[in-house]
Amino acid sequence: MLPSVLPTESDHVPVLAEEVVSLLDPRPGETIVDGTFGAGGHSLLLASRLRGDGKLIAIDRDPTVAPFFERFRRETGVKARLHHGEFSTVLQHLAGNGVKADAILLDLGVSSMQLDRPDRGFSYAVDAPLDMRMDPSAQYSARDLVNEGDERELADIFKRYGEERYARQIARAIVRRRTSQPFERTADLVEVIKAAIPAPARFGEGHPAKRVFQALRIEVNDELGALERALPAALEMLRPGGRLAVISFHSLEDRIVKQFLRKQEHGCTCPPDFPVCVCGSEATMRATPRRAVRPTAAEVARNPRAQSARLRVGTRV
Repeated sequence: MLPSVLPTESDHVPVLAEEVVSLLDPRPGETIVDGTFGAGGHSLLLASRLRGDGKLIAIDRDPTVAPFFERFRRETGVKARLHHGEFSTVLQHLAGNGVKADAILLDLGVSSMQLDRPDRGFSYAVDAPLDMRMDPSAQYSARDLVNEGDERELADIFKRYGEERYARQIARAIVRRRTSQPFERTADLVEVIKAAIPAPARFGEGHPAKRVFQALRIEVNDELGALERALPAALEMLRPGGRLAVISFHSLEDRIVKQFLRKQEHGCTCPPDFPVCVCGSEATMRATPRRAVRPTAAEVARNPRAQSARLRVGTRV
């Protein structure tokens, strides 16, 4: 049974909560790292299994999570500390200092807290300043990218990170518009995106600005680069038998996690045409389970934002 202490409806609703607890299987006295603490929904559930001298290390680049962390400490009584920073940087620092963990969770992407706060500029559905920084103190914002990136760079970002079919048309329209008036707000960008897409394509595939906003957010926060740096650091931190769980929300993230786990399972780094292994490298992880875990229909009905979630778990061998 999961504890009744959960975030309120206005907080981030933890995705795949029961699956995360079951597969990470935290035990009394273990050390857990929540690399994307947010409102602490997953941490509350995981900490309920620790008891005694168990510890939880929370990481988040968003300074607004501090009140949620204080609530977590009050309600659980677990030994815990919060590190402010991008999770790959903090994980690399912890690993470099010899910190070990029994379970590590990374819940990728933008949180409901950030989406639902208009002033953060993540949502295409609400007019707000064009920002999208997960860490508000970071220098580089979506406004800077949209107003300063050249046409080819913008088109490449929209295509690569948003898989946007009309990337070139949208980039061209953005550059044309900003010559007379720079972009300041999300509604301005949404208007230009809509006008750049052929009318028939504006219907039936979700909001026309969804893919561009996703791409800008990923670029502004270096989300894929952070994930690629974080996975080896997380592996280094894990004790034998330790578990790493990653929740992703689009195919680019999931592909990085899947390929990382496959590489760690394979071990050998010899060229494929070598008849026998000469490198001596051995497997360091195994995927548990083999396939990505998807949310149930019941969870998606309760929380539509969970629909695209994929959970992959690997165990240190």
